[in-house]
Amino acid sequence: MIPTALISHPDCLMHQPPAGHPESAQRLERILDALAPESMPGLIRLEAQKCSIEDLTRFHPRELVEGIMKLEPQAGRHCYQLDPDTYLSHGSINAAMHAVGAIKAGIDGVMTGAFKRAFCATRPPGHHAQAKMPMGFCLWNTAAIGAMYARHAYGLKRVAIVDFDVHHGNGSQELALSEPDIFYASIHQSGIYPQSGFEAETAFGNLVNVPLPSETDGQTWRAAFEEKILPALQAFEAEFVIVSAGFDGHRLDPLAGFNLEVDDYRWVTQRLLDAADGQLVSSLEGGYHLQALAACVSAHVHILQTYQSRGGENTGV
Repeated sequence: MIPTALISHPDCLMHQPPAGHPESAQRLERILDALAPESMPGLIRLEAQKCSIEDLTRFHPRELVEGIMKLEPQAGRHCYQLDPDTYLSHGSINAAMHAVGAIKAGIDGVMTGAFKRAFCATRPPGHHAQAKMPMGFCLWNTAAIGAMYARHAYGLKRVAIVDFDVHHGNGSQELALSEPDIFYASIHQSGIYPQSGFEAETAFGNLVNVPLPSETDGQTWRAAFEEKILPALQAFEAEFVIVSAGFDGHRLDPLAGFNLEVDDYRWVTQRLLDAADGQLVSSLEGGYHLQALAACVSAHVHILQTYQSRGGENTGV
């Protein structure tokens, strides 16, 4: 077993959008059930600490952060709607701050040698949150804040974010557009929310978008990832790799139109570990079919635990 951490916190269940919203607490409940000790022994299980406001301001302006905090409803009050898809309930701020705290803990653990890999089982997701605007179920951009934290806390210069959610991470791309030493790559379905992520966008050479049409299957998806994302990631020579791990490309997911299978998420996890020299931190983004989400996350974490990256013996399958 490769030392691998599962990082979460019970407060991540307390973010409660209105009934029927796809980004429900059931998502995390199903994941944690699937990753229970009897099913996934050997994981290093950690509770995330809350991040600080200073952590959030590594990407978001302080006035935005404090303004959103003031909007959180009191217990028993109705949700506050930030945009057509994004809500604040009582408990949302704690949930989102623990999500950022989890990615910090993952980075700390990898950088100090406490473990080699980590999966942050947290919510709400983060990759749509722009510097000055929450959107798309997301309050704070966990991956972007994590990348900036890795640079600040450990003196790293070149940090990569790789995003395999079916939706483009427009907020994370915003960071790459302003920071030449932050790499962002996304493979996503074209023409769906948030209608961004075009192939011609390259920023400083640190941005790779791979939009693919509806009905894309695993063979096509893998080939595009292999041809367009992996060479660019390797050429960037990142000192740290963060993965925005969205599993809504599965064929059963109700919010998009890819036809991926669980095995495709096993494969992409292996390829990212090869490219990252066996060390990375991944953080949950999308995935809205509960059974498919649990199966995909289980496969992802199993590979994190067992796969010897290139040059070692593969015990992952």
